[in-house]
Amino acid sequence: MKVGIDMGRTNAGGAATLDLEELLATRLLVQGNSGSGKSHLLRRLIEQSAQWVQQAIIDPEGDFVTLAERFGHVVVEADEHTEASLQSIAARVRQHRVSVVLNLEGLDSEMQMRAAAAFLGGLFDADRDCWYPMLVVVDEAQLFAPSAAGEVSDEARKVSLGAMTNLMCRGRKRGLAGVIATQRLAKLAKNVAAEASNFLMGRTFLDIDMARAADLLGMERRQAEMFRDLERGHFIALGPALSRRPLPLRIGTVETQGRTGSPTLIPPPATPTENARDLIFTATDDEPARYPVRRPSTSASADLMAQLARGRAAAPPPAAMEEETPLPLPEPEETAEQAAEREARYEEVLREVLADPEAPYRPIAVLYQDFLVRCRGRGVDGDRLALPAFRRKLTAARAGAAGGTGDDPAWGRALAVAATLTEDIQPVFLLLARAALDHTPCPSDAEVARACGSRSKGRGRRLLTYMEQRGFIATRSGLGNTRAIGLPALGWETALGDPNADPHANSDGGDATGGPSEGDLFAAG
Repeated sequence: MKVGIDMGRTNAGGAATLDLEELLATRLLVQGNSGSGKSHLLRRLIEQSAQWVQQAIIDPEGDFVTLAERFGHVVVEADEHTEASLQSIAARVRQHRVSVVLNLEGLDSEMQMRAAAAFLGGLFDADRDCWYPMLVVVDEAQLFAPSAAGEVSDEARKVSLGAMTNLMCRGRKRGLAGVIATQRLAKLAKNVAAEASNFLMGRTFLDIDMARAADLLGMERRQAEMFRDLERGHFIALGPALSRRPLPLRIGTVETQGRTGSPTLIPPPATPTENARDLIFTATDDEPARYPVRRPSTSASADLMAQLARGRAAAPPPAAMEEETPLPLPEPEETAEQAAEREARYEEVLREVLADPEAPYRPIAVLYQDFLVRCRGRGVDGDRLALPAFRRKLTAARAGAAGGTGDDPAWGRALAVAATLTEDIQPVFLLLARAALDHTPCPSDAEVARACGSRSKGRGRRLLTYMEQRGFIATRSGLGNTRAIGLPALGWETALGDPNADPHANSDGGDATGGPSEGDLFAAG
């Protein structure tokens, strides 16, 4: 049975029909600058085909979750699942033929790429008995199949680009029909874009994108200027599922709307100047704590400038400096007692820095600056503790280990192994090592997330998955939804613990997350 999808009207007034069966065999590429109506076009296609074919939407902005209310799509919140669980969910999606929206809104760019790759991999690797036809819509495809390396890691880019290539190149035999949309053709990997046989090209302004759009539609370069003049919601269609010749069309209306919608003009409130000043300069009780910025006083700055001016006035000419400038005096050597006293002062200052409940979530550079400022206030030379050494101390503190464990050979082994890992997973590795060494329950996902500076339990789960995939840890399940994590490099294993334990349940003091403060951990040893 041939199914025609009503996409709107042609410029001549006729119906703009898309052959759904042909689309499943030939795939679709949609291009248009921001505001051209690209998401509106995808929504129209999804709504019109929802009753005919199973759908999966990869949604980086959470814009298509509203389809659930009207068309019954199941929303999968990616930040609540590990990569392994997303693969399993995708396999069950194909098995039970459920239409879904993968909402990636709560993740950063790299984690969006990893989550999308895991989900697409699960769809692609489903059992042959589950290869039912499915429309796979990927919005902002240039994020998942970039043409060049960006700020994300090479590994994340490779797995995401591989998943997108499988979808567009090999997905047809598995029943997967890719529909990809992008703002910039120049930013989309060519081997992904080249697999589409149907095109809907919207408004674009950059010469390189207009030239590529004209090439894909088989138009002459001098005709590419027309893409600048397209109105919002107007596209040029070409392909076996649309038209054998470039066909201008206007996308029809939709039944659902995105959560954000289009920006509209909203006049600011008519607030008197005095009240407006009170609103922005007066803190409220529910505001989170902010890092205090300490600036030198005006008098101190003036004194410093005066000293510099006097130094320049008294400086001898260059020739005299060459003759009379004495060699700098060597710094006096520090005795063992002085070094020990300085380290003790460092630990005291560091405990103050880490006592702030917001300390786990601040960048290393901010914490280091706070440390230096506090050292100067105490008359301690904080510059002797360089940033790498400060980072190591902080990592040990977040793991619940203070300088007092330095004499423990077992803990020394843990530190040596951690030093071979990347900085982002060192705190988590040492947290697990501390629990294994003390024979305490396995840290929960929330505690793991806190160790790496995040409030998201999902990030903690994903980081553990990442470490297990690379052989740094091994997870063992126990009774009652408990787990123990082993460290193969050390031969240690934590006791069984609940991964979903709520650290807020601890009522015996501690920080805002319910556990002991970082200052307490640093002092604990």
